[in-house]
Amino acid sequence: MRLGINLGYWGAGMDGDNLAVAQEADRLGYDVCWAAEAYGSDAPTVLSWVAAQTERIDVGSAILQIPARQPAMTAMTAATLDSLSGGRFRLGLGVSGPQVSEGWYGVKFDKPLARTREYVEIVRKAMTRERLSYEGEHWTLPLPDGPGKPVKLTVHPQREHIPLYIAAIGPKNLEQTGEIADGALLIFPSADHLEETAIRHIRAGREKAGLTMDGFDVCPTLPLAVGDDVAGLADMFRPYTALYVGGMGSRKQNFYNQLAQRMGYEKEAAEIQDKYLSGDKAGAAAAVPHQLIDQTALLGPVARIADRMTAYAAAGVTTLTLAPAGFTLDERLAALRAGTEAMELAGLA
Repeated sequence: MRLGINLGYWGAGMDGDNLAVAQEADRLGYDVCWAAEAYGSDAPTVLSWVAAQTERIDVGSAILQIPARQPAMTAMTAATLDSLSGGRFRLGLGVSGPQVSEGWYGVKFDKPLARTREYVEIVRKAMTRERLSYEGEHWTLPLPDGPGKPVKLTVHPQREHIPLYIAAIGPKNLEQTGEIADGALLIFPSADHLEETAIRHIRAGREKAGLTMDGFDVCPTLPLAVGDDVAGLADMFRPYTALYVGGMGSRKQNFYNQLAQRMGYEKEAAEIQDKYLSGDKAGAAAAVPHQLIDQTALLGPVARIADRMTAYAAAGVTTLTLAPAGFTLDERLAALRAGTEAMELAGLA
């Protein structure tokens, strides 16, 4: 099992610290550094900045939002970043959610699975540098009866095949991800529930494509906080968990709420959502069960974290992405080093 880091969103007041975290992860031998985007910072600019000031660590988008870009533009960005980074780019894609897709980008959030499949097919075809033509339900290239003609990508990526990941939560999306992608980006993963909530669906998709799990990167992101007070550390992530389980998407389309329900927290997920959507964010955070946070984060002393890492490796995780928490840069860097120490203690390094 390999280690990665997730810097989250740029522009949250810790930008200088984030670069230092990425550089320390590079020095420690972490495998990949991911950056996110929603409706603030964009991922490609951040990844360019990080890649220019690191030496070995891969840089990856977690995620580039599908409604934000035409697929050919994503292929251009991937090829450019791979070339500039010396072959260190990983392309992570996702459909985002209905509020962002329709409210920010003006793109209807319909048929997300079909749109994702076509998007991936176009990106992969463009990356081969053959002349691009495509006929699908959502994209037709070139447009018919017009002046457009098939053209090919002029940039030469560093590698012939850039690893492509999809952020997936629901069973059908996970299955399709196993079928068409090189890896899955997971959030709120519990080692105890990973097989039933994710791996079995990914495996079904791999089998559908005539493939095995060999070479497929199961890549969940977990907050990491080091210390002796596990309950106190968990409380740090109550607002974060409440935001996703309670406030992401609409009442009917909250993928994170549905995931919490599949993990056995049906009643609690409903309460968190009710409170959050009514404006009681503090009440929603208080309603998050300690066990839910503890199951989906790495908390406690190094030895406890090492035990949890062992459980994730046994569950099928191949890259464990950490989001090191701390109120200061020194605390975040210490958490990174603790992650490396825990991996070594667990015999996974």
